[in-house]
Amino acid sequence: MLPTSRVIHANNQQIATYEWAGDSPTLFFAHATGFHARCWDQVIAHLPGYRSIAVDARGHGKSSKPAPPEGYQWKANGHDLAAVAEALDLRGAVGIGHSWGGYGMVIAAAQTRAERRFSRLILLDAVIVPEAVYTGVQDGFHFAAKRRADWSSPDEMIERFKDRPPFMRWNPDVLRDYCEYGLTPKPEGGFTLACPPAVEASIYPQFSGMSPYAEIAAVDIPVLVVRFGGRESSAITADFSASPTVPDLASRFSHGIDRVMDGVTHFAPMEDPARIAQTIRDFITEE
Repeated sequence: MLPTSRVIHANNQQIATYEWAGDSPTLFFAHATGFHARCWDQVIAHLPGYRSIAVDARGHGKSSKPAPPEGYQWKANGHDLAAVAEALDLRGAVGIGHSWGGYGMVIAAAQTRAERRFSRLILLDAVIVPEAVYTGVQDGFHFAAKRRADWSSPDEMIERFKDRPPFMRWNPDVLRDYCEYGLTPKPEGGFTLACPPAVEASIYPQFSGMSPYAEIAAVDIPVLVVRFGGRESSAITADFSASPTVPDLASRFSHGIDRVMDGVTHFAPMEDPARIAQTIRDFITEE
């Protein structure tokens, strides 16, 4: 089933959202840096019957693209998610965030605590590092700046990626969604990345500039922290087998639960969407 799309004005940005009809609780999805809302399609396909909403973060997909780096402070994504939840009048939704999207869901839940927009959070390998690491924005070049932007077609992109790491581990349907919905037609022909490399590269160095620990302390709903692979990394690197989630994160929430998912990398939602969907379903139905 294809979703319906809607653009929501939030924090002076146009934020694209996609909704699959269904029953409560609403599942509210936030993606990782450099991805887009439709990367959740295959996870959502394994969750029939639930109302599901996925969001294109600013700078990604069909959402607004403010100039980097000023528009991409890490908490901005969380503030946008909170504004979308308010615009949609969500009540008791389950917030599900992967990587950067997990960080954003914590900010959104804390910001909307009084309105109870969220009843539970699921943080999938969220980029939340030890508190001592939050010492300010990092300087320097990020490899994402060299990402190839222009393609003749989604098929060319798929063919280029399908046998290369990390994409070779991905579910083929997720790779197709990533390529088909992650490209924007160019007026002169061909396609370009919907998340420009300069935007993606501007986000990563800012990860240590804004500590989320005050917001973590304010979240008083059940939170499932899922760490992929279990091996810790305190920085964002090209080693996707290491988890960027601080191991004691769950203990910092008033109602946190820690789980390690073995046999996957940081891209587990792309590698095994059925397993991720089962993890979501199990947590929703737990007493």
